[in-house]
Amino acid sequence: MRTADFDFTLPPELIAQHPAPRRDESRLLVWRRDNGRVEHRKFRELLEYLHAGDVLVLNDSRVIPARLRATQADSGGRFEILLVEENARNDWWAMLRPGKRARPGTPLVLQDTQGGSTAIRATVLEVNEAGHRRLQFSGTPDLNQELERLGEVPLPPYITRRNPNEMSEDRERYQTVFAQTGGSIAAPTAGLHFTPELLDQIRRRGVQVFFVTLHVGPGTFLPVKTGVLAGHRMHEEGFELGEETAHALNAAKAAGRRVLAVGTTTVRVLESVAAQNGGKLVKNSGKTGIFIHPPFRFQIVDGLLTNFHLPRSTLLMLVSAFAAPEATRGRELTLSVYAEAIQAGYHFYSYGDAMFIL
Repeated sequence: MRTADFDFTLPPELIAQHPAPRRDESRLLVWRRDNGRVEHRKFRELLEYLHAGDVLVLNDSRVIPARLRATQADSGGRFEILLVEENARNDWWAMLRPGKRARPGTPLVLQDTQGGSTAIRATVLEVNEAGHRRLQFSGTPDLNQELERLGEVPLPPYITRRNPNEMSEDRERYQTVFAQTGGSIAAPTAGLHFTPELLDQIRRRGVQVFFVTLHVGPGTFLPVKTGVLAGHRMHEEGFELGEETAHALNAAKAAGRRVLAVGTTTVRVLESVAAQNGGKLVKNSGKTGIFIHPPFRFQIVDGLLTNFHLPRSTLLMLVSAFAAPEATRGRELTLSVYAEAIQAGYHFYSYGDAMFIL
């Protein structure tokens, strides 16, 4: 399939710049695949679509303050650093802007949130095929301990803030209420709509709630650049699936109960592990580079709760695959539903509204 087939036009005013006043006040588009019916609801009405015995699976990765500011030690030139992946203590892969000036050997001085210099230094060690820089940090025992003090919320490029002081709300709202293990540089956004109260109501309804972990990397908001899908290579992301979760989901599938995934990241964990183990889930951790696009056979996930995604993105391609498993018509179906959402004024992307595909 061609990447251009997943393009669509979105009015700029529908790109959500701020979250809803309350997490569960966002809108919810419910799409029933069996008859094509679309319903327009509020997110808190998700309860009406959940049944006793269902299993709801969420990604509990925590977003780290991964955006740092720095100056070049010898010239004073300014850099923006987006941490991507930790190799070892004080050893990170990162995206730097402007990248061309960050050659191996470039010395950097980290700044605090007010623009002042700190005692923390970084040296560019190498550049990989993706253009990411490997940085060696010094002046601190562990950079992780400095991120809350020096780092900014790594909002995606389509959300604009004039200065870091505007981002105080984002510290809380660009994080799920159930986030645990730090490691993501982008939020698993489908989970942003949940409140502790809503999760309690879901459990009281007889729905089992379980968690997986997938640390979201930069690939989540980068468009596919190859002309055809077959030429795209996913950025690998670290994940963990626990034994209790695997056992509960296997039992649900064996009993014919629904497994409902919150977010494309959760889908990627479950379907990655299932693909490696004959359709069963087992305790597992590592990295996944699975690229789910039409046609795809889903072995675990029966329902998908997700946000509205960027044109030409791997996330939109995953949704299209889920819209019509093992077929290619899911692209047309998804873009048709997206057109209806645009007509109805839904907000898109990270802070936008949600869609529940059943």
